[in-house]
Amino acid sequence: MLLAAVGVNHQTAPLDVRERLAFSAEGLKEALRALREALIARSSGQAVEAAILSTCNRTEIYCAAPNDPREALVQWLADSRALREGQLLEHSYRLVQESTVRHAFRVASGLDSMVLGEPQILGQMKDAVRAAADTGTLGGTLSQMFQRTFAVAKEVRSTTEIGSHSVSMAAASVKLAEAVFENLADCRVLFIGAGEMIELVATHFASRRPRHMAIANRTLERGMRLAQQVGAEAMRLADVPQRLAEFDVVVSSTASTLPIIGLGAAERMVRQRKHKPVVMVDLAVPRDIEAEIAELPDVYLYSVDDLTELVRSNGEKRLAAVQQAETIIETRVQGFLQWMDDREQVPLIRQLQEQSRNWQQAEIERARRALARGDSADAVMELLARNLSQKFLHNAFAAMHHTDPQHREQVTRAVQRLFLTPHRGCGGNS
Repeated sequence: MLLAAVGVNHQTAPLDVRERLAFSAEGLKEALRALREALIARSSGQAVEAAILSTCNRTEIYCAAPNDPREALVQWLADSRALREGQLLEHSYRLVQESTVRHAFRVASGLDSMVLGEPQILGQMKDAVRAAADTGTLGGTLSQMFQRTFAVAKEVRSTTEIGSHSVSMAAASVKLAEAVFENLADCRVLFIGAGEMIELVATHFASRRPRHMAIANRTLERGMRLAQQVGAEAMRLADVPQRLAEFDVVVSSTASTLPIIGLGAAERMVRQRKHKPVVMVDLAVPRDIEAEIAELPDVYLYSVDDLTELVRSNGEKRLAAVQQAETIIETRVQGFLQWMDDREQVPLIRQLQEQSRNWQQAEIERARRALARGDSADAVMELLARNLSQKFLHNAFAAMHHTDPQHREQVTRAVQRLFLTPHRGCGGNS
């Protein structure tokens, strides 16, 4: 079986493309059944295996098939999502065999995530595998690959610090909030803006499962799209001053040339919150939050410069953790590929064993007939051994004799490796 993967993620495709390629949890099993039928039709009825992973940041199809299925996967995905095939090719990655395994291991370990090392993707991948198993599209090869994928992810998370360091401005924002609030699950978080930076920050915060999140944006429709991705409320930018006191954490990143939150609005917020602390993170340049707000009591305001220093201080630790994780993954990839190679040899091994048993049975029957005729036991045993040896060596002699001169040396070396290597317990060194 050949392993392949076709997909898009936050690095290769814009949001509008990812939205069109996404599968809902409710429609995933029906999509898997349709995909299997399409692949079987393309493979002349031969068995295929498939699983679909669909999150807000990626849609990927993993497949095991007798022949390379990537072209069929691209065509099916484009047709099923009403997307031009050329547009999908422009934004997708199309992996096969070793690259597929390595990609799956990296995804589950959080190395391919928008939030480096985030744990949510592992649960999402397990859900995707469960859906494929329930639908009957998983199969032995994909099942083994995913089981090893989960084991690798567990090993990476337990033996490296891949998930423990701030890895971006967004992750640093979470770290700063956690320094003030012991448990973000009790917090209400407001994001101002709906661009790439806020999308990244919101994804980081969403992995901590805060009590409530809201996206405030000048264009409500764009804010609603991001809110749907991360499970947040969408609100109008104009409503921010009146609702500011509701939130424990405020993160802002817009392209505004004027401050979004002024000193007066912040002062009202402090009074309404009755001195309950609030973390404010301003990722915009020029600033969205007036600098004087930092002087207010119970307000923890951080600028881009503050976060840049925090990210820089964790850079060396982050690099070491990533390198360690990549080393683990590479070792496990090679181990799985060896398992696949061994598995491919099983049918041949069984054929050889069956042929050997048939030869043995034929010679044993001949020996029994000779003994029944009164032949000596020594003569019968010698004949049995000679006949078995000739059967096992016949094809080697024939190959050496009939092979053309151009390939004779190669055949000779193969015969030497197969028949002249000492075996333990058979006359060789033990």
